[in-house]
Amino acid sequence: MKHGFMVTVLLMAVFGLTSCNKLDLGHFPWDHGSAPGKGELNLPPLDPQLVQQGKQVFRYWTFGDETFWTDKLQMNKVIESAVSPKTALSVGLKVDAAALPASVITAIEKGQVNLDDPQTTLLLIQANAVLGIKGEVSKNADGTLSLDRVGVTCALCHSTVDNSVAPGIGNRLDCWPNRDLNPGLIISLSPALSQSTKATYASWGPGMYDPRFNFDGKSNPVVIPPAYGLYGLPKAIFTGDGDVEHEPAGPVAYWNRYVSVTQMHGHGYFSDPRLPWTVDYRQNDDLVTSVLPALQAYEYSKSAPAAPANSYDIAAANRGRVVFMQKANCVSCHNGPLFTDVIYGGKLHPQSASVAIDKDYVKRSATKMWRVTPLRGIWQHPPYFHDGSAKTLADVVDRYNQVQNLRLTAKEKSDLTEYLKSL
Repeated sequence: MKHGFMVTVLLMAVFGLTSCNKLDLGHFPWDHGSAPGKGELNLPPLDPQLVQQGKQVFRYWTFGDETFWTDKLQMNKVIESAVSPKTALSVGLKVDAAALPASVITAIEKGQVNLDDPQTTLLLIQANAVLGIKGEVSKNADGTLSLDRVGVTCALCHSTVDNSVAPGIGNRLDCWPNRDLNPGLIISLSPALSQSTKATYASWGPGMYDPRFNFDGKSNPVVIPPAYGLYGLPKAIFTGDGDVEHEPAGPVAYWNRYVSVTQMHGHGYFSDPRLPWTVDYRQNDDLVTSVLPALQAYEYSKSAPAAPANSYDIAAANRGRVVFMQKANCVSCHNGPLFTDVIYGGKLHPQSASVAIDKDYVKRSATKMWRVTPLRGIWQHPPYFHDGSAKTLADVVDRYNQVQNLRLTAKEKSDLTEYLKSL
């Protein structure tokens, strides 16, 4: 029996798989419920009306955070006076081409739009074309525009565009992480901050953000994660803080509440008995709680994007799947239909389980533990690990090979990398 098993594997890896024209996701002899990409979650269908409502919340709802971004940080004045479209694009802000008239798109493509003028930025904001930015624009007596109030939405960090018109300008890709965005640098432009605080924010870099800094004063940013492929996960975010035990609306709703209140400064409240503080930004209102189910439903509706055609070597990926399941034993944690063992009883892992360079971020979380990251769509969002210390998937494989002493050959590492690209 054992001899026949090995012959089957050898024939598939050497002959059968190399002739396939697509990645073979069929049953291997060792496949079972915990195999990667296997098993059923049997999730109930999402309410289309709730999803549509959540789409509007995700894209355009500020939760009243203008009281922070305008009244306190005075970002409306910064944008109005100093943020041209070219500057906005340079710090990772994105423009939704679908919100602009065809004539404007044509003019942009022909270089006929002044991208060095902050007034152009105000026109884009007025058209709801800047992802994640919601503003009130008025016209002055001399015909110039003023940005009276400005707030931010979920789409600021968790959406990007396909660059179909120009770099940073194109069709929306909701729930994709904006790894070009430099939120720390943007915040550092506020005249209301001290120089030392400005320097800290500006040091984080593109695609990085620290959602704990404003509470413990420690600067330890993490990569902006995707908000797709989350339906069925009982624990949300890197450390698994989000769950129904601490947010009845759901695991992702927990983090939506956390971010909308503690980071965006929306009018709502956040409390978790595992953390030593409570935040209440309600001003005789609560603009967060009632929309959490809809916002979560919209994020749940977004599946991880499939790998683009011809973006990986199919034969190598099939060989890499064998390495993933056997010699590298990635399947010991990245298993099941979502490539994570957290779906089995909400399993989390101790601090020592991470192979990332940074070991401290987990200490600042509610759980003090790690959730295994789902791998679907991992090709889309470098860098990798919570600290962004692996710039490519090949770097990820190298790190595991070294830290876990996997003893993979150069070919096995290459094949495993191609498999990860295919997910």
